[in-house]
Amino acid sequence: MRHIAGMTDAARPVLSADPAAMTSRARDVIRLNIAALEALEAGIDDSLARACEIILSRSGYLVVTGMGKSGHIGGKIAATLASTGTNAFFVHPAEMSHGDLGMLRKDVTLLAISNSGESRELRDPLIYCQREGIPVIGLTQRPQSFLGRNSAVCLTMPKVAEACPNGLAPTTSTLMTLALGDALAMVLMDRRGFTAEAFGLHHPGGKLGMSLQSVRDWMGDRPPAPATIPLSATFAEVVSAITEGRKGAVAVLDGDGALAGIVTDGDVRRAFSRDLAGLTAADVMTARPKVIGPDARMSDAIDLMTQNKIATLLVVEDQRPVAIIHIAELMQAGYVG
Repeated sequence: MRHIAGMTDAARPVLSADPAAMTSRARDVIRLNIAALEALEAGIDDSLARACEIILSRSGYLVVTGMGKSGHIGGKIAATLASTGTNAFFVHPAEMSHGDLGMLRKDVTLLAISNSGESRELRDPLIYCQREGIPVIGLTQRPQSFLGRNSAVCLTMPKVAEACPNGLAPTTSTLMTLALGDALAMVLMDRRGFTAEAFGLHHPGGKLGMSLQSVRDWMGDRPPAPATIPLSATFAEVVSAITEGRKGAVAVLDGDGALAGIVTDGDVRRAFSRDLAGLTAADVMTARPKVIGPDARMSDAIDLMTQNKIATLLVVEDQRPVAIIHIAELMQAGYVG
């Protein structure tokens, strides 16, 4: 349902409960959002590049602020920036007027967000930045507003209709703000050459971040030594080593201590179809097993295990096994699931 000029709230018809009408209205909202993003993309100019260069030239944090819905979006933008290589955090503008202006050091940059550019809570931080010589990057639809006039660079969003039928609830404007914040963060990320490994360091707790960790990170400083046996070990010694090692596998070493093969639970089960008398580790092992180095990503280890349908993977350094990865451990830790 579109806003009808001059119609009072009391006179505005209520959207029908018919599912088709509600579906149509939802599609209208999506189309308005798409049109807003297309207008935003068409209006991108070198102001974004100038904003990036200011941020990159400053040694301090990028402080993000905004009031109301702009503040909620600003919090997400700050989090995205912080996780992709730009030191950033969000500060509520009203809190700045009650002491948190002290967070705006001489070396910071302020990213201030206001659709109208006239949020009264932003006035104190903007005046403070002007007095202290702190550059402000404004994000607004109105470059001639108080925010726009007090910004070193103004990232201007196009004036488009809100999806709200009253033209009041921020909808398309907040979507554009979020998209422009993401664009800023990604350009900065590219300019810094921020790598997947660095991303993983900032995200150790999530599944994605864990997969970007190195195998060495997973092992820790002092990984438990993997169970090992010589090529000549008897079948009974093989079974005993697997049981004691609790990894479902044992590494088989040659006379020089280098990896010669691996014996897994599956190898042991298959061996029972043979005459066990006189069997050695060399007879039941899998030669040239799949291995991985400690500096590889955990995602590579997971891919290697899933693609080859193996439950255990040896970590090898200088031809010697230093750890065993078991798929059950990865599932329990949240690496896979």
